[in-house]
Amino acid sequence: MPHTTSIRSLFAALLLVFSFGQLHAQEPLPLSVYGDLPNVEDAAISPGGGNIAILTRIGGVRQLVFLDQDKTIIDRWGVGDAKVRYFDWIGDDSLLLVTSQTQDVWGFTTDKVELSSAQIIPIRGNREVETVFANDRKLVQAVFGNYGTRKVDGQWQAYFGAIVLKRDFNTDYVFDHGRPYLYSYDPGTGKSRMAFRAPPEGTARDWLVDASGGVAATFDMDRDSGRWVLRGPDGDKLADGQDEAGRAGLIGLGYEGTSVIYFERDDEGNSLWFEVPLAGGAVTPFLRDADVDRLYFDETTGNLLGYLDANKGPVFADPAQQAAASKIRRAFSKLDMRMIDWTPRMDKVLVRTSGNGDSGSYYVVDLSSMRAEGFGWERLAIEPDMVGPISTFSYTASDGLEMDGILTLPPGREAKDLPVIMLPHGGPHASDREQFDWWAQAFASRGYAVFQPNFRGSTNRDDAFKLAGYGEWGRKMQTDISDGLAALADAGIVDPQRACIVGASYGGYAALAGVTLQQGLYRCAVAVAPVSDIRAMYNEDYRESGDRRITKEALLQQLGPRNRWDDVSPRRNADRADAPILLIHGREDTVVPYSHSTQMADKLKDNGKPYELVSLDGEDHWLSLSATRQQMLEATMRFVQDHNPAD
Repeated sequence: MPHTTSIRSLFAALLLVFSFGQLHAQEPLPLSVYGDLPNVEDAAISPGGGNIAILTRIGGVRQLVFLDQDKTIIDRWGVGDAKVRYFDWIGDDSLLLVTSQTQDVWGFTTDKVELSSAQIIPIRGNREVETVFANDRKLVQAVFGNYGTRKVDGQWQAYFGAIVLKRDFNTDYVFDHGRPYLYSYDPGTGKSRMAFRAPPEGTARDWLVDASGGVAATFDMDRDSGRWVLRGPDGDKLADGQDEAGRAGLIGLGYEGTSVIYFERDDEGNSLWFEVPLAGGAVTPFLRDADVDRLYFDETTGNLLGYLDANKGPVFADPAQQAAASKIRRAFSKLDMRMIDWTPRMDKVLVRTSGNGDSGSYYVVDLSSMRAEGFGWERLAIEPDMVGPISTFSYTASDGLEMDGILTLPPGREAKDLPVIMLPHGGPHASDREQFDWWAQAFASRGYAVFQPNFRGSTNRDDAFKLAGYGEWGRKMQTDISDGLAALADAGIVDPQRACIVGASYGGYAALAGVTLQQGLYRCAVAVAPVSDIRAMYNEDYRESGDRRITKEALLQQLGPRNRWDDVSPRRNADRADAPILLIHGREDTVVPYSHSTQMADKLKDNGKPYELVSLDGEDHWLSLSATRQQMLEATMRFVQDHNPAD
């Protein structure tokens, strides 16, 4: 039944729950304020702009809350501990919610998989929640890729990848193969329809769906040779090529929906974008001179609207949209700002900000009135003066390569001779920017400077910088981190004798490497879901791909020659560990198997090295659950404070 409570009153009540009076003047906030899932996790606006959906937690209950244009709650649905991956509107009256679960499997190339399922939640009315494909016995009740929502003949349709089962001799349905078909799903009737067939054995297929719900483009790649072909709506070949590592693929439809944009790599490994008409014709370079940070698409048609240039700001084809995006960017210029959702006409835009003095805020910007109104706050208990100062610190690596990282300082303390946490990011092809980072801020609240280096291989610069990380695991990528520590020490900001290294995923690998492959740098290391053995990682990824050659080639390009892997694998160098190590790993991790931590622990034990192992029951690679996320943070903080006290 609808709820008509004001969102403001509910968040005000939540602030009372989290009120700690003048606690921040005497001691830091509880770690749970940082480690818990944020009070607002995400938001989406309906195509008509009248409704907003928020994933939030109110009164201890995690739920989807639906607001009307007056910010009055019109409905809400509890989601509990579900691992919500994303949600978006289907029209103005239904929401698509996609969650995932970890499943044990047998007889496949992997032992665990993360399966996504989709539900359609009706807003208002008495309709039941629908599970996509639940009414079709021949389809697995899971989705394998989301290809958009379109209004076809007046009815909304959602498009997903689907696994089709086959009939056995007992008229039951059994698994046939894992190559997805493209299916449309009608939320109004619950019926599904095949929109495009699955690819043949050994081929990976991707699609683009046009504004009318038709398949505008199909991209097929041979998973052994890397040969690929791009076809238009009539099946005619538009472009083809070959990349032995499989680095080519679709980007999206062009501005008018009459062309397709794709990418491939040149001989030096640089990613190049191209555009070709769907009707056929000349292939032309696309945005060759732009430094594209992200693209903006119309979610109801799939057509490109514009892009964000890392140097110039937003660039839109429509002058009105260009003016709107530029005004929004200027209004929030002092913070890390992301336009997270928008109406097709872009007359209303949802914006998320964070940064100095802002622990995460959500606004709806109405361009017709040029008014921005806040409707959600991630961490109400963290007041502006409790956010540790965030800045970019530039330095030069020992081989002369210029780079930078994000420096977070403890609030209210002089930036001089501080104890420091080196916090390299995961990926490794990712990057950190000047935003509120809950892990970094938790350390800063306890008196530590935190440095998140964007080492070579990161994605905050050009392709050459990213490619400079190939073959450099445990080598230059690792010394880039310690070079950052040295630069901070030279600047007088940190005390290099009071440093620990902490990280997750690739960052966890770097943490282990910092106290095994390197010596005398860190007082302790905390590795969350770390890769501990490069050879094992290669074998796992290659096996999971079905021993496909493009996976093999891609891994070899990134990791370098096999005969160098053991030298930079922490597990194989556990006897060299020169500082205590804390290993933390989710038992349900499908990205880096839990065995990477247990086997590292065994090697440390065999060599008489100090270590601890914390297992996170039910947790995946992404720390999706509130309880285990907090368990991780509490264990990490205790370990760091024991071995590298801030005071």
